[in-house]
Amino acid sequence: MTVAPLAAGGGTPQLVSVIAPCRNEQAHILAFCASVADQQLPHGWHMEVLIADGGSDDGTRDLLQRWCDQDTRFRWLDNPGRIVSTGLNRCLAAARGAVIARLDIHSEYAPDYLAQCIAVLQQTGADNVGGPWRAQGTSPMQRAVAAAFQSPWVAGGARSRDLAYEGEVDTVYLGCWPRATFQRVGGFDEHLVRNQDDEHNLRLRRAGGRIWQSPRIRSTYHPRARLGQVFRQYQQYGYWKPFVIAKHGQAAAWRHLVPAAFLLALMAGAGLALAWSTVPLAALLLAYGLLLALAIAGMRGVGPGVAARAVAVIAAYHLGYGWGSLRGWWDWWRHRAPQPRWGALTR
Repeated sequence: MTVAPLAAGGGTPQLVSVIAPCRNEQAHILAFCASVADQQLPHGWHMEVLIADGGSDDGTRDLLQRWCDQDTRFRWLDNPGRIVSTGLNRCLAAARGAVIARLDIHSEYAPDYLAQCIAVLQQTGADNVGGPWRAQGTSPMQRAVAAAFQSPWVAGGARSRDLAYEGEVDTVYLGCWPRATFQRVGGFDEHLVRNQDDEHNLRLRRAGGRIWQSPRIRSTYHPRARLGQVFRQYQQYGYWKPFVIAKHGQAAAWRHLVPAAFLLALMAGAGLALAWSTVPLAALLLAYGLLLALAIAGMRGVGPGVAARAVAVIAAYHLGYGWGSLRGWWDWWRHRAPQPRWGALTR
């Protein structure tokens, strides 16, 4: 694991360092900067914003430079590794704050987002805090992706999708940490192109740390707009999960193993259907159809068109993640180095 060095001590008191990786975000970077600039911090607190650019070639760097010239709280850094973990570590190495908050370019934040992060850290004494992962779409397909994303039947009961939950969790969306957390467990694993946040949270919990989710920390994530993008995204998530599991000898949660097991069961059922009987495959598909029906029934305010798309989205989630996981386990079993193409820093 490659971890960038951090400054000694507790960081600058009452300074929060915002860190964010990006690459080719010309359409979104200025809106992101404006939303962060408008954050209402607690009395006496100040902010610095560090954005690590992974070699953008679409004009993002020019826009960043102009913004940084007019607002000296912002600074952009070069991220030659071009992946999320290297970008985050570049920012960590330069961060001066006693509190460090990770933000995502494609999310919108309540004006008191950072203030609530600081308050929850102070109130709970946790090692990492964050809010629920709230998805919202505009087009019919994006709304279907968002509806599936929030469904507990799709997420395997992940607390990070529960918009009302307050308490300890195994992982949290984005994250906000006291500097001491990184000094204790290190930065992000640069061998991981995806799932570096899950691995860091697992490492933190194994070290005795606590992760806290609060609905007072509010943000909105805008998901992919095309089904193919969703499938590739979840393939990447699935592919990198085995390397996290192998590193620590355990899964962060049982739900990470289910999609691969489901896909293996489908393959076995198809084989049995060809060689013996279609009953096992039919039973499995019937059970999955029931799960889909329960998921769609639980989606409030979703019209028939969005619901129909949501069925395809849920299948893309599960099959993409399952296929990616099997490819990851295959590469791990062959002692093959993880393939960076499964998750570059692109939308």
